[in-house]
Amino acid sequence: MLLKFKTVVLTGGASGIGRATVLMLAKEGARVLLCDVNAAGAAETIKLAPGGAVDYVELDLEDGASVDACAKTALERAGRKIDVFINAAGWDRTQPFVNADQAFIDKVLGINLAGPLRLTRALFPAMIEAGGGKIVFVASDAGRVGSLGETPYSAAKGGLIGFTKSLAREGARHKITVNCVCPGPTDTPLFHANPERMREALLRAIPFRRLATPDDIAGAILYFAGPSSDYVTGQILSVSGGLTMAG
Repeated sequence: MLLKFKTVVLTGGASGIGRATVLMLAKEGARVLLCDVNAAGAAETIKLAPGGAVDYVELDLEDGASVDACAKTALERAGRKIDVFINAAGWDRTQPFVNADQAFIDKVLGINLAGPLRLTRALFPAMIEAGGGKIVFVASDAGRVGSLGETPYSAAKGGLIGFTKSLAREGARHKITVNCVCPGPTDTPLFHANPERMREALLRAIPFRRLATPDDIAGAILYFAGPSSDYVTGQILSVSGGLTMAG
């Protein structure tokens, strides 16, 4: 088991990529603190996890007080020893930028950038004190190359990519690796909320001619969370079936 006896804090584990990652981590022996706003979805993930090694912590990334409370609870439950922090949470809705009102922009930035930065800031000192660890952010290829109809989301995920690279420089002296996985179109509820015409166009554009599965992305996250990447930091890994290989 790659992560036996390791404690992992993960956001966004109630469905999709986050759920697949939680199940993969649990299979590898990790104890997972699943942080999410969706308590019902988190409960379903916990039912599916082998060995009962997954606990739920309430988290609303849009709410600063909730982020702080989540960090406090996670640190208490982990005995202040967090080995891996994975931010897999994300949210978006496709629409032209001119149709995006300020409430929508604030929500996208809160869930995809501001919330993750705040939570990382709250957990980072404990990881330094523990003498090392691993941080994995899940951004998006939209943040690498842009995406039609996803302008605020692309901005937020692009910010997360920049944050990854900068934090990796700070973390290196403390033996903390910081890396980022950028999924392309993935078979999740968020993707299927897009118009059918857009979904079909993306499928035609992907060289593999299929969507990523949540497990495809979870495998890349596991690589950065596990011992095989101990000498890898500040890296941005696209998992897109070749869609953005030239980006």
